[in-house]
Amino acid sequence: MEQIKKKKRNKTVLLILSILLSAVIAAGIYLYSTIFQPFSLTETAYIHIDREKDYEEVVRQLKEVGLPSEKIFRLLAERMNYPNMVKTGRYAIEDGMSMPDVIRKLRSGNQTPVNLTFNNIRIRENLAGRISQQLMIDSLSLLNALEDPANAQKFGFDEYTFISMFIPNTYEVYWDTSIDNLLSRMKREYELFWNEERKEKAGKIGLTPVQVSTLASIVEEEATYADEYPIVAGLYLNRLNRGMRLEADPTVKFAVGDFALRRILFRHLEVESPYNTYKNSGLPPGPIRVPSIQAIEATLSPQQHRYLFMCAKDDLSGRHNFATTHAEHARNAAAYQRALNAMGIY
Repeated sequence: MEQIKKKKRNKTVLLILSILLSAVIAAGIYLYSTIFQPFSLTETAYIHIDREKDYEEVVRQLKEVGLPSEKIFRLLAERMNYPNMVKTGRYAIEDGMSMPDVIRKLRSGNQTPVNLTFNNIRIRENLAGRISQQLMIDSLSLLNALEDPANAQKFGFDEYTFISMFIPNTYEVYWDTSIDNLLSRMKREYELFWNEERKEKAGKIGLTPVQVSTLASIVEEEATYADEYPIVAGLYLNRLNRGMRLEADPTVKFAVGDFALRRILFRHLEVESPYNTYKNSGLPPGPIRVPSIQAIEATLSPQQHRYLFMCAKDDLSGRHNFATTHAEHARNAAAYQRALNAMGIY
């Protein structure tokens, strides 16, 4: 009898152990599948961790991109000591990554670079704003750095020419790069751009690289269509070589501080500014915009011609009539003035 009871107890114990083991295995399988459940994304998502290094903000962003389990993530993050190791940066979360994968990436600071681009930039405020939209850089802090003469001198420029160090292109940079690192990178890119071939071309037209950028900025502001860039560049070089003032309307707009001016009046021509090329000979002290590579290349390879004057066409197409004599230019200018009057542009 005692032996029968003992067998029953053993069976009960085995049954309980079997149930417990099954429960442990099931829990283990569930936990494993949850821990390694991949992010399900249709495209790569990015989270951005700023200088606050806010762990809760990291979790919030991960939830927005489909965090499989906030509870398990927090447990894993604590176990891997991530809350104490949050690093700034821009991090790619890709389809199929598990939560441990993500934590290891975030904890190691293995961020994904940004393709920084800037073009069609006129003034330093525009440049600082455009860059701050793409990087973890405060626009006002960057603007202050761009306006600091000592900072410009450190990189081999002055307060007027510093903006010419920025060559519009696409650059791979880290989202959390510092202002100093960004400026150093732009200086390296500037030196790479101004290779021996381009320096030689600049020398042939009698200009330094900075002067080329300055003239290119005027060319780009003057010509609406890129196919006119080489013509306009050749015209201004002709005037410079003859000792004539450039008398470029875009420099007056820059001096006045209004690029939207549609008609330059005599009172605008009288503004006192080193950028007013109606009152000052030679090139202005620096670029009036960040010239594009296309404008720089056109200035380095100007069209050879005898034009000395230009005027917008009276069809208001944005294209120009070019002239070799003042008399011809006067006729073109009169036609343009009549067109402006007819349009009520005074």
